[in-house]
Amino acid sequence: MAKKISRNTFLTENSPSISAFASITGEKEGSGPIGTCFDRVEKDSHFGQDSWEKAESELQKQTVELAIKKAGLKSADIDCIFSGDLINQCMGTTYGLRDLNIPFLGIYGACSTMAEGLLLATLLTDSGLGEHIAAATSSHFSTAERQFRFPLSYGGQRTPSAQWTCTASGAVILSPQGSAPYIKAVSIGNITDLGITDANNMGAAMAPAAASTIKNYLSDTGLTPDDFDVIVTGDLGTVGSQLLKELLLKDNIDISVQHRDCGAIIFDSEEQDTHAGGSGCGCSASVLCGYFLPKVQTGEIKEMIFAATGALMSPTASQQGESIPSISHLIHISYKI
Repeated sequence: MAKKISRNTFLTENSPSISAFASITGEKEGSGPIGTCFDRVEKDSHFGQDSWEKAESELQKQTVELAIKKAGLKSADIDCIFSGDLINQCMGTTYGLRDLNIPFLGIYGACSTMAEGLLLATLLTDSGLGEHIAAATSSHFSTAERQFRFPLSYGGQRTPSAQWTCTASGAVILSPQGSAPYIKAVSIGNITDLGITDANNMGAAMAPAAASTIKNYLSDTGLTPDDFDVIVTGDLGTVGSQLLKELLLKDNIDISVQHRDCGAIIFDSEEQDTHAGGSGCGCSASVLCGYFLPKVQTGEIKEMIFAATGALMSPTASQQGESIPSISHLIHISYKI
């Protein structure tokens, strides 16, 4: 069973194995700098469906099924799945997974959902309550734009700090034993709010949460940035990434060498006109599963932090003038047990 070393941080006893992982994206994501890393790139943004919401459900379903297949398992072998998305009542997830007949726990952490699901799956696996636990999430450009910003046909101008919601999904299967990657520790984030109200500047809203969680984890464990090959956030984009590094430097924590951000690397912002980078639950999930986990699996990356970030806003709260609270959960992933 995991050992609690602070209010937020738990060290795993048995280092659960990420026994399989899968990523599927849309065509724009597949045309980016790391597009060849994803398991599949789908050119049809409707995924064969007749609505955007159904398309996202199909996207997540296919990704979960692919992860299960890569693990050499069947749906009946999965003891539980943690998953969620950005659409109202997480309908992309519930309608996508309803036919798989897997015990389901729906979660919402906005763009931090992959880290939240991994965190919960880790604690459940390490406690011995399951043999195979899944975590997944997804996002779709067209569903998120319609819900959080403007109708697609409106054609509104984007500010330089705005990010592009990824059409993407990632899924992992955790097992008590297996090969690398392993999860050595997890850290639960606190809600952070520095008063940002601009929904077109998600990076600025989420950077304080990432800074808080990373700082707390390093303090709890006595580790330093030099103990990691990469410290991965998602999805701060280019604007939020710079703010994160500045915030941590105020506490004498320099992550400039190790830091990578999923939102900043999934697109070529100039060539693909995505401004500050990618966002959405599926951005960090697909980049983790498609780009970083294979590198841990081969030992190219020995130690990494994955700290996904989420803006816990709603259109209603924004319209009422509320600020944007944010959250970041952290997973310590290793090549060694």
